[in-house]
Amino acid sequence: MTANAALQVALYLAVLIALSVPLGLYMARVYQGERGLMVRVLGPVERLIYRAAGVRPDQEMRWQDYAFAVLAFNLAGLLVVYALQRLQGALPLNPEGMAAVPPDLAFNTAASFASNTNWQAYGGESTLSYLTQMAGLGVQNFVSAATGMAVLVALIRGITRKTADTVGSFWVDLVRSTLYILLPLSLLLTILLVSEGVVQGFGSYQSASLLQAVKDQGGSAVVHQVIPMGPAASQIAIKQLGTNGGGFFNVNSAHPFENPTALSNFLEMLALLLIPAALCHTFGRMVGDRRQGWTVLAAMTAIFAVLLVACIASEQAGNPALSGLGVDQAASALQAGGNMEGKEARFGITSSALWATATTAASNGAVNAMHDSFTPLGGLVPLWLMQLGEVVFGGVGSGLYGMLMFVVIAVFVAGLMVGRTPEYLGKKIEAFEMKMASLVVLFPAITVLLGTAIAVMTEGGQKGVFNPGPHGFSEVLYAFSSGANNNGSAFGGLGANSPFYNTAIGVAMLIGRYALIVPVLALAGALARKKLVPAGPGTLPTHTPLFVALLTGTVVLVGALTYVPALALGPIVEHLEMTR
Repeated sequence: MTANAALQVALYLAVLIALSVPLGLYMARVYQGERGLMVRVLGPVERLIYRAAGVRPDQEMRWQDYAFAVLAFNLAGLLVVYALQRLQGALPLNPEGMAAVPPDLAFNTAASFASNTNWQAYGGESTLSYLTQMAGLGVQNFVSAATGMAVLVALIRGITRKTADTVGSFWVDLVRSTLYILLPLSLLLTILLVSEGVVQGFGSYQSASLLQAVKDQGGSAVVHQVIPMGPAASQIAIKQLGTNGGGFFNVNSAHPFENPTALSNFLEMLALLLIPAALCHTFGRMVGDRRQGWTVLAAMTAIFAVLLVACIASEQAGNPALSGLGVDQAASALQAGGNMEGKEARFGITSSALWATATTAASNGAVNAMHDSFTPLGGLVPLWLMQLGEVVFGGVGSGLYGMLMFVVIAVFVAGLMVGRTPEYLGKKIEAFEMKMASLVVLFPAITVLLGTAIAVMTEGGQKGVFNPGPHGFSEVLYAFSSGANNNGSAFGGLGANSPFYNTAIGVAMLIGRYALIVPVLALAGALARKKLVPAGPGTLPTHTPLFVALLTGTVVLVGALTYVPALALGPIVEHLEMTR
């Protein structure tokens, strides 16, 4: 790493952690129903929403009712997004006359945005109307993020309550997450992005005359360029803050209308991890021991920092195949050095690798560079971060409840080693809790590996692979890792807009989201019914550096044992071929 790279990383992590503390404490006050300035301002709006929806905010739910509400609400959102895509040709706010989206692609997109994945097998500016982008995808960006936050809060209540039958109200948690957290932060970030030049409007696409005519594929002269416009800034703000990631434009945050400057790039990268990091402090405050939140955040940051350095170093080292040809790939005053393929010159290697690591750590999926063009080892880092289960920061809410499943596993393993019934925050971890935590870990892994195997063995999957050999395998493995772990980014060389991939990845996204939410809520309900057990001499402290190491080791070990054989067939073999 260069000194410039080290400075960028240090600044990013320092600002991220500094901002996460007050935001996390604020979110805890929101979920605990404490009054404050925002409640006084937006409280009437909250109460109006409850009256309009027929919701009694004081009526709490058992975990089964909570899970049913989550699934029913998300199914309704999926159907609305599907309908908007299929009917957009006859709906308003469609100045470019976009036609109806094909059924398989419409299903894939609806499943993607409902599940907070935002996998995109289409180009936004060439496929969707303004209405579909805003009323469909934009709304799902808010409510899918709020769903993850609500499930996390229900789990925290399960941990903190004793001999209780309820874990809160999904409708209250959903409204408060959206109204008091996501909307204000999105408004603030939208204003900042517009000030940096990100477009925001409802006008038609613009046309510009080319300085020099070019020819299209048919040989005809092209003298004008169509410049897409639209209400991008407001969509980009929530796509970053809500760990959604779906770009308004096809090339996502590499597009100058989405991410024009170094400052906009820093703000968008900060938004990637801000809420996931802050929720660790929310957790600590709500369980009554802020050290617990710092412990989880420390484990996340440790894994993130190591993999970030590995990604930057791999990209800065350049292409091993070019080194043998005497090509100068060293960074200097005259060149960035390293591997600049697929990266924007205005961002360079460090910001591109930092973004790639953050977006796959956060289950966001937004990109400012093409991951398919990274070196094999540089591309392995975002791929493996997804395969760890999106628990290194992870999605808003979903990342922390996923990490808490690993906490349960780590506590259980530690209990076995000392011959004592495992406990976490005064609750005994028994067979049922371990089964639920195991399901959360196993479902994405099974979906990734099985989906990849089917894709490389069937004609429908093979047709989308344009790069033979290990890199083509990496593209397929990346696609299913991204879908089943609700990330949404891609190795762009895969032809994913086909009935096979639209259906297979769509199903993988739904499994990766909802097959995890149900066992998490079941575990929350089980913990809520338990009595608190006083800490004793044999109780494992879960706020120490030793537990940070144990938790980090558990996450890394599970990820390594599950995926190293598959990684050996893809990026590892590709790297070895380049160094022969």
